Amino acid sequence: MRTIRRGRVWPALAATMVTVAALTGCTSGNDTGSTGSADTVDLSTVSIKVGATGWNTIESALEVAGLADTPYKVEWAVFSGGDQQLQALQSGALDVAQSSEIPPLFAAAGGTVKFEQVAVQTGTTLLQEVVVGPDSPLGSVADLKGKKVGYVKNTTAAYFLNELLKQNGLSWNDIQAQPLLPNDGLAALNGGSVDAFASYGNTIINAHQGGSKTIGSGRDILSGNFPWSVRDALLDNASQRAAVADLMSRVNDAYAYIRDGHQQEFAERTATATKQPVDSALQQITDGEAQRPTGIRVADAEVRANQQRVADSLQEIGALPGRVDVAELWSDGLDAELSAALDRQPAAAAGK
Repeated sequence: MRTIRRGRVWPALAATMVTVAALTGCTSGNDTGSTGSADTVDLSTVSIKVGATGWNTIESALEVAGLADTPYKVEWAVFSGGDQQLQALQSGALDVAQSSEIPPLFAAAGGTVKFEQVAVQTGTTLLQEVVVGPDSPLGSVADLKGKKVGYVKNTTAAYFLNELLKQNGLSWNDIQAQPLLPNDGLAALNGGSVDAFASYGNTIINAHQGGSKTIGSGRDILSGNFPWSVRDALLDNASQRAAVADLMSRVNDAYAYIRDGHQQEFAERTATATKQPVDSALQQITDGEAQRPTGIRVADAEVRANQQRVADSLQEIGALPGRVDVAELWSDGLDAELSAALDRQPAAAAGK
């Protein structure tokens, strides 16, 4: 927890005392952290452990917007994938995880579920691609029949690759699918041990820098929905619910701030983390936010339905051992707090 800076744009909740009644309408008698009939929570005593993937884009966005100084303590932990975040959440090492739609499905398929999906972050579906080497004769997904195709297992790559194959009259069984980690997959592509590679994010950026060509994209296949999940017990704790809802509202405001003419600083931070030119990072941020603006909202029926389609597709290729009922993974236990937090109007910049 740091001292709150004043005078920056888009501040969310700044006080250390949150009126829970204003967020929820009432407090539950069994809410840990509530103060009886006072209906208030002292956020200065609250700590939440929050996961991030790859590099901490969310914390960076908060810092750019001047929203990283929260009245509660946030302990960030960075993982190489959303699946690792869900494992940490299941074990109790995290309170909050952010991932694509897919890691929660595999966590659920693995047995006991100790988390709830409580909100959705929307985001770009760019840089989710099937690429081939610069000298490859392959020009389309239809050309992949009988070829060795690397993909990142249990991620969006498996899903959009399967859907691209179906769109081109092929099935999963028509390719020699090779599950590979992102860096290993790129090395395999460059070394010629796979004919194509389905991946995302920094791996695709690096592939393009090496001259690789795109033959298929998940742009119009993926939803751009990224669930936020919390450990079960968190929803029984009024103070932690209030902190998580506030953090989500800050993230929502931070990206609105970045879109409002502040992409350059965010691009500079991104370029440093991803080891790419600033101009390239700026273009990716601008294109991504234009395609699907990053924001957080309460999940609706379509969000749930789309995740069910993803689950069914992964079951189809044998990645999931059985059908996952997505509806059982979602909770409305944070809806009231999150809706109230998102409804708060961001303040104008100081002096304006």
